[in-house]
Amino acid sequence: MNYTGVREVEVVVIGAGQAGLAAAFHLRRVGGVPDRDFVVLDHSPRPGGAWQFRWPTLTYDKVHGMHALPGMELTGADPRRPSSEVIGTYFDSYEQTFGLRVHRPVSVTAVREGGGGPPWTEPVGRTGSGGRAASGGRAEPAGALGRGRLLVETSEGDYATRALINATGTWDRPFWPRFPGQEAFGGRQLHSSRYPGPEDFRDARVVVVGGGTSAVQQLMEIAPVAAATTWVTRRPPVFREGPFGEAQGRAAVALVEERVRQGLPPRSVVSVTGLPMTEAIRQARESGVLERLPLFDRVTPTGVVWDDGRVVEADVILYATGFRAAIDHLAPLRLREPGGGIRMDGTRTLRDARVHLVGYGPSASTIGANRAGRAAVGDIRRLLAQDPQPALGQEELTGSLAP
Repeated sequence: MNYTGVREVEVVVIGAGQAGLAAAFHLRRVGGVPDRDFVVLDHSPRPGGAWQFRWPTLTYDKVHGMHALPGMELTGADPRRPSSEVIGTYFDSYEQTFGLRVHRPVSVTAVREGGGGPPWTEPVGRTGSGGRAASGGRAEPAGALGRGRLLVETSEGDYATRALINATGTWDRPFWPRFPGQEAFGGRQLHSSRYPGPEDFRDARVVVVGGGTSAVQQLMEIAPVAAATTWVTRRPPVFREGPFGEAQGRAAVALVEERVRQGLPPRSVVSVTGLPMTEAIRQARESGVLERLPLFDRVTPTGVVWDDGRVVEADVILYATGFRAAIDHLAPLRLREPGGGIRMDGTRTLRDARVHLVGYGPSASTIGANRAGRAAVGDIRRLLAQDPQPALGQEELTGSLAP
């Protein structure tokens, strides 16, 4: 591989949301120097991750479970300010405080094999700590390790890296369900990721599709101004009463993690935790706003219909149907399993030990993203310490990321 004109780093972090910033913090903490040892690439126009795109009426007091980034609390936030502003300002301050030097806006188009180093002579196992194998004194296979660097192709040029932390989240891949007749609908169809606020739905007949937090929050905002609202979900919604402790959280994450281990696309953590029963939700249920219907079977030019003959006329269909992992740029590495997902060991992909996914599957929550960022950096430091190749063209440097 000819690396002329390609920038060489130890680690590339793709994404500067919660997971990407947490990983960058830990890379900095262990001695990594931004733009020399690692680089953080973010395609968004400004700090804030996906939060910067949230709808304007989602104020900070309506945010569920926002955990602080490692090393710096979010304090003094006005609960009445839009969450996009509060968290965007917080992320911006965080980047400045720790000197993370995020490159933006930068689009990553592909990650592929780059070569450029001597082959590995034996597989490296996942070593919880101290270099011991995970079980029975035998190292578990860590995936395809017989190659050198990864080539990260971006809108600002290419990077050759020894390891990759992918923290691209899901915001760029909203999921649109498909229904017969959908293309003939005469009204407006939009995804919750483009929800502009309730005033846009004044006096309209609105069908809201989806059983997650966004569906419920947006439905409750729309209902007071709309001519009529109808809520449909694939499964009956589960509302969670009482506190949600650490044991329940671990159990929920374990269910998501099991799908990842099986090589299946991950479900969201929220899908297995249920919706927290707030006073606002209780009132909406009592008033009939959250009276749920099963998913319709077809879309007509004027609304939606069920096979049992039920008909609902609609001007707008709002799909609050979630997102999928934004990982198409990793396709050249062939990480996916036949089931459609990527098998993981912690944050590391089993097919390639150089690639870590944070904010994916079981770590797709603010607290999970923090932990995943730390874990990924720990694994990568061990991986680089066992890598026989020096930095390309920099044989005299040992690299500050080695343990």
